[in-house]
Amino acid sequence: MGIVLGPNQYGKAEVQLVHVERGTPRHEITDLTVTTQLRGDFAATHLTGDNSAVVATDTQKNTVYALARQHGVGEPERFALLLGRHFLAAGEQVRGARVAIDLHRWHRIADHDHAFMRAGAERRTTVVTLAGDDAWVVSGLADAVVLKSTGSEFHGFPRDRYTTLAETRDRILATSVTARWRYAPTVVGGLGDLDFRGLFARIRSTMLETFATTHSLSLQQTLYAMGEQVLTRFPDEVAEVRLSMPNRHHFLVDLEPFGLDNPGVVFQAADRPYGLIEAAVVRDDGPPAGHAWDSIPGFV
Repeated sequence: MGIVLGPNQYGKAEVQLVHVERGTPRHEITDLTVTTQLRGDFAATHLTGDNSAVVATDTQKNTVYALARQHGVGEPERFALLLGRHFLAAGEQVRGARVAIDLHRWHRIADHDHAFMRAGAERRTTVVTLAGDDAWVVSGLADAVVLKSTGSEFHGFPRDRYTTLAETRDRILATSVTARWRYAPTVVGGLGDLDFRGLFARIRSTMLETFATTHSLSLQQTLYAMGEQVLTRFPDEVAEVRLSMPNRHHFLVDLEPFGLDNPGVVFQAADRPYGLIEAAVVRDDGPPAGHAWDSIPGFV
């Protein structure tokens, strides 16, 4: 029986970086969580403990802070590309890099120049993977909680002796959207001229608008419609969308024991167990994914 070292990577996880742009009296803040991972010829450290080829994870952490000071942060996609290319130039032992960034949203308080409030759990995400001269950019959002108080049905599903769920023609539809979209590599050249901020805003708006306006016969139908609309509206920029959407169930409370009716007014919000709907919506003539989804678990 032969035992060999398989695929491996290492790096610094969840580096917390807050960057303040003070160039004008109206400050801008960028709040990031950055994870860097390197791939390459690191067999020696695994097999013999020889660390001569290892760029220490502490060095990777410090590099995040130093490049933020030297170059600013800007869009997370560009900052991730900058970091990845820096590590690829660190030595021939580094043959690939993966940089994952979560951007945490803040809103201004009363349009104040330097006072902010955290904008809830929703995060903007990006994962940039580099191998040699090739780069793949996967951007997205996570934990965007949305709800429709009507315009959703669920019926026509199979029934057996274990089925207790009642069919419904009118229900609350709520979910927490986590989505990632793969940019077509033809538009990601160098640090690129792609408007990552504008695209993120428009893609996010497209998905939320589609959630709101689609009369839903299932959460699966809504999920597909959201991905389909992104690919339809951004044919040159986006090759694939992957979504994970848990069904945040809202159950109508039985008020009859108290002599009260309940015409779809009072609900119990249950957090678990929950249905978990996941799918990829893909352009059939799009460019191959390459290493874009490496180390991105599941659908997102």
